[in-house]
Amino acid sequence: MRCPFCGHDDTQVKDSRPSEDNSAIRRRRHCPECGGRFTTFERVQLRELIVVKKSGRREPFDRDKLERSVTHALRKRPVERERVDRMITGIVRRLESMGENEVPSPMIGELVMQALSSLDKVAYVRFASVYKNFREAKDFETILGEIHGGVEDKD
Repeated sequence: MRCPFCGHDDTQVKDSRPSEDNSAIRRRRHCPECGGRFTTFERVQLRELIVVKKSGRREPFDRDKLERSVTHALRKRPVERERVDRMITGIVRRLESMGENEVPSPMIGELVMQALSSLDKVAYVRFASVYKNFREAKDFETILGEIHGGVEDKD
């Protein structure tokens, strides 16, 4: 593994253990060249996924990009990191087990919205506002109405 600090090709593993949710191996590494220490995670990958964007462009699926998006929606929310990791792992497993190498980006967005809806309602609304490109306050009212089981008549 290449050192992220100095680029040296030969780093040493000092400690390995399963992640908290047992979905990855956490490895603590040390670079003998610069003395830098860093952590890597090793995960099972069932297949190479390609994300097909709305524009038709294709790009490799990036678990880290998914994690950043979810973490941004959950910013300052009282949700344990372990639950977030389990949620992301669950989404990735569902995508991998679909049997298709190409996955439309809207499908990923819908899976994230489903997962966030049961994890944290505020994060769900935050994610939905970006994913569905909310432009007016009415868009928020609609999604809040959906959360509360239907839009109430305000006459």
